[in-house]
Amino acid sequence: MGMNEFIADCFDVVVIGAGHAGCEAALAAARLGCETLLAALSMDNIAVMPCNPSIGGTSKGHLVREVDALGGEMGKIIDKTYIQSRMLNRGKGPAVHSLRAQADKRRYSAEMRRSLEREPLLTLLQSEIVDVRPESGFLAVVSEGGAVYRAKAVVICGGTYFNARCLYGETIIRSGPNGCRPSARLADALAALGVKTRRFKTGTPARVDGRGVDFSKMTIQRGDEIVVPFSFENTPESVRRGQIPCWLTYTNERTHAVIRAALSRSPMYSGVIEGVGPRYCPSIEDKVVRFADRASHQVFIEPEGEDTAEMYVGAMSSSLPEDVQREMYRTVPGLERARITRNAYAIEYDCFDPTQLTSALEFRDVPGLFSAGQVNGSSGYEEAAAQGIIAGINAAARALGRPPLTLDRSEAYIGVLIDDLTVKGTAEPYRMMTSRAEYRLLLRQDNADLRLTEKGYRAGLIPRDRYERFLRKKRIIEEEIARVTRTIVPPGSAVNAALVSLGSPPLATGASLADLLRRPELSYAALAGICPAPSLPADVREQVEISVRYAGYIARQAIQAERFRSLERKSIPPDVDYEAVGAMRLEARQKLSAFRPVSLGQAARIPGVNPADINALMMYLKGR
Repeated sequence: MGMNEFIADCFDVVVIGAGHAGCEAALAAARLGCETLLAALSMDNIAVMPCNPSIGGTSKGHLVREVDALGGEMGKIIDKTYIQSRMLNRGKGPAVHSLRAQADKRRYSAEMRRSLEREPLLTLLQSEIVDVRPESGFLAVVSEGGAVYRAKAVVICGGTYFNARCLYGETIIRSGPNGCRPSARLADALAALGVKTRRFKTGTPARVDGRGVDFSKMTIQRGDEIVVPFSFENTPESVRRGQIPCWLTYTNERTHAVIRAALSRSPMYSGVIEGVGPRYCPSIEDKVVRFADRASHQVFIEPEGEDTAEMYVGAMSSSLPEDVQREMYRTVPGLERARITRNAYAIEYDCFDPTQLTSALEFRDVPGLFSAGQVNGSSGYEEAAAQGIIAGINAAARALGRPPLTLDRSEAYIGVLIDDLTVKGTAEPYRMMTSRAEYRLLLRQDNADLRLTEKGYRAGLIPRDRYERFLRKKRIIEEEIARVTRTIVPPGSAVNAALVSLGSPPLATGASLADLLRRPELSYAALAGICPAPSLPADVREQVEISVRYAGYIARQAIQAERFRSLERKSIPPDVDYEAVGAMRLEARQKLSAFRPVSLGQAARIPGVNPADINALMMYLKGR
């Protein structure tokens, strides 16, 4: 031990960082029976939202519902604290429907802290952790004051705090997001363990005082009348409340002229920023440069909470100087007289190369050390929470001597996220998108509970009463699908008149309710008027309608998913000598030797390994 160090306590699991990843990791570990310590740089910034005060969105809503289905907390907290909720992409198919809710960011943080403090096996600590090192069968976690906490497993959820600095114009501040202090010493200590890092960058827009905003020049965006909850434990009735509108406006040529004239003062374009920024969430400077032909860009004005006048200026993140920001934002219709309460800034930070991690989010070369969230190169609160719950479950499994929980690409968006990070890696902040999921018709947000509740129950996070309710729901869905499949509707004047009134052709011969439901102009609710149906909850009716209407497509994708799983089941012995696979290219041998894939499916997804290499490996393994 160091000169000023002392043994302070022993825990099963220590979680470092109390952002969205850290909260889910700590709750999962504690609920699985592990004495858990959650160390935060600031107890006042638990589950803080330093950027957009919202949860969900396209593909991100899938992640939140999957976290909930496994037994996580994010969905429950946003259901308690949303101020507006909307289902996105309703005009498209169910595979891309995505729930998004605007949050009261202070209430969200307070509710998450309340959940943490209710866990009897969870201890909270405000302190900077400066070292993690292997030590005689344990991992030693060292605080800035020299306190040493021994643990069987450690989860690092450092977010964007490692060696962080915030920049706008010529102003450079050594700071984490939202004015919080950064973490420098832990990043250096992990580098000494051989953990590889890279430099990434992200950013956030300004906040303005809503009292100076002229909403008459903007388009109002209201929430949905019937709110779909994020948590499968809730119903639309239980989460219904009054909602606050958001607003839409646009940049214009005046805005773009201000930006172009000041590009040389932006640290992004002057060479001051070294980190790689997110491709799918560019700053307003990036948009103006990359899409020079666009006369305008959308700007979303969103409230930060019920008890504050601050408004978030969405889609206008920037690192321009303060004087330029004042001029730029005031060119936007409705913001002419708005006063900035918090400047926009870019933040640059260190993060890990995620290919050092297994699919359980454990470092290959440091047993018992796990990592989750933006420190793994991802972006977004939802991606962080998804990794957090998996890392927390697996840290607890390591401490308790149990096998890890892993999800593959055919089971969950969480599986896609973790597989993309740990197998393919990322050269920029990774954002989840529906296009990344090959089996997205199977991985809808509406059926996340049907896919993952069983796994959450077996892992130990889903209580028995919730599991029994899930089984009842599953049984009712199956019985109703069977009923609509076998129920024949005979032709008749009343039936045909009802069909025609709904814009559907009349029947010449009898047809099953399932056949009628496959007609695009008909719905489950409409058919109930033709043939009486049992009274069922809305989520059950939704599952029946989707399962019947898209049965052919779902079956086809299920076959594709099973082919994928067959490759995943073909394991590769850990002692394979890839140099002995003579028919394989040199690059593939080097990549496979470095990565050590556990299955043929995983090997096939490693960049630089092609199908011919996989065939050569299959022949070699058969020969063994």
